[in-house]
Amino acid sequence: MTLPDARIPVPGYSRREISVGIVHFGVGGFHRAHQAMYIDRLLEKGLAREWGICGVGVMPADRRMQEALDAQDRLYTLILTHPDGTWEPRIIGSIVDYRYAPDDPEAVIELLAAPTTRIISLTVTEGGYNIRHDTGDFDTDNPDIRRDLAATGPPATVFGLITEALARRRARGIPSPTLMSCDNIEGNGTVARRVFTAYARLVDPDLAQWISDNTRFPNSMVDRITPVTTDEVVAGLSERFDIQDRWPVAAEPFTAWVLEDDFADGRPPLEEAGVQLVDDVGPYELMKLRLLNVGHQGLCYFAYLMGYRLVHEAAQDPLIARFLLEYMDTEATPTLRPVPGIDLDEYKHTLIERFANPEIRDTVARLCAESSDRIPKWLLPVIRENLATGGPVRLSAAIVASWARYAEGVDEHGEPIAVVDRLADTLVPLARTQLTHPSAFIENKAVFGDLAHDVRFVDAYTWALNALHSDGARATLFELPGEPS
Repeated sequence: MTLPDARIPVPGYSRREISVGIVHFGVGGFHRAHQAMYIDRLLEKGLAREWGICGVGVMPADRRMQEALDAQDRLYTLILTHPDGTWEPRIIGSIVDYRYAPDDPEAVIELLAAPTTRIISLTVTEGGYNIRHDTGDFDTDNPDIRRDLAATGPPATVFGLITEALARRRARGIPSPTLMSCDNIEGNGTVARRVFTAYARLVDPDLAQWISDNTRFPNSMVDRITPVTTDEVVAGLSERFDIQDRWPVAAEPFTAWVLEDDFADGRPPLEEAGVQLVDDVGPYELMKLRLLNVGHQGLCYFAYLMGYRLVHEAAQDPLIARFLLEYMDTEATPTLRPVPGIDLDEYKHTLIERFANPEIRDTVARLCAESSDRIPKWLLPVIRENLATGGPVRLSAAIVASWARYAEGVDEHGEPIAVVDRLADTLVPLARTQLTHPSAFIENKAVFGDLAHDVRFVDAYTWALNALHSDGARATLFELPGEPS
């Protein structure tokens, strides 16, 4: 990394004096724009010097991140992209080490087991928690999990690595660390507790009990729109500021982190960096997941079918903006709990403005990816709650229908769509039978459970799907909201 421009903020602290206190799995764009940024803020204030971050990668794709960070001493550029076109770069120094676990799993386990490691944090994506959508149980049929449980070699999964480290800590009398999920899952800490204790129970029931008694799993709400880094971002950073960075990250100026103050062995003074520490993160979490995250899903499939490829262009379409706000007002908001200190009306309108930020240049395709991990966790709970209370589901059902139409893999002009989803081999063939079997997609119980048996949902869903097939996405949105004619 070259930094010729003295105006660019760089770490004002000595990174040699920072020790690792946090080990983080899943060093992607979001982690580097969010949690690592907050720790950098603390370090800049002369705080949290024992809370430096060591990143860990377990997936083959993580090799590239290791190579990029190692080549520049784990420094990278965070660029805040403002709607007026201003770029605000800062060099972040809080990641002081990085390990690619397949190279030396034993070293990673010992790092996790070290008494200086007091927080293990996670951004492993919604699908990384290995949960069956139909039952909510830990998926013991996953081949990677089965290999780790067979113990024929060193652990390869995040579950195997962390559980082995916790077993060593227990045997050595070392306090348990905190396991802190920073993923977009409702009750992310509760989910992490469930899956890690489920895995440990399969290894050693006594260890699972020790984890249950000693490990803390705080819930959190994390919020910052962070698109995938593109070649244009890398080139723009070089052209504007003469910074050569192998893997910078660009993000919107807005950021929020609401975190339950429940830690096993201490924590950094996160409140000094702008983190909101609370007793119950639930209201904030529901607000973000059911408004922002579902808002993204409500936008992306319709937008792709309509020909949009960039999120900000789609969000500037009045028809899409109207649809999103109507969903938020009539179907999402009634399922929320009171959110202390938040003006919900302002938050919802601000979301549309954030989506429409032209400097983010987030892609519609990114939002459409891995839908089978997102829709069941973010949108289906809204639908089920409204079905149970007699609330409206017409717009939510239309979002599901837009996903089903997108999953056919062909757009309205006959052009192919590359459906990126771990269940694509199952979902795409189902979607392609919809013209003759309209409920085929939602009859997949592994994703939708028993929703295909609810008449009110099915009626709303099939109306929207039929409209998408016969009239197209724009005409369908024009008819939504409102009752079918």
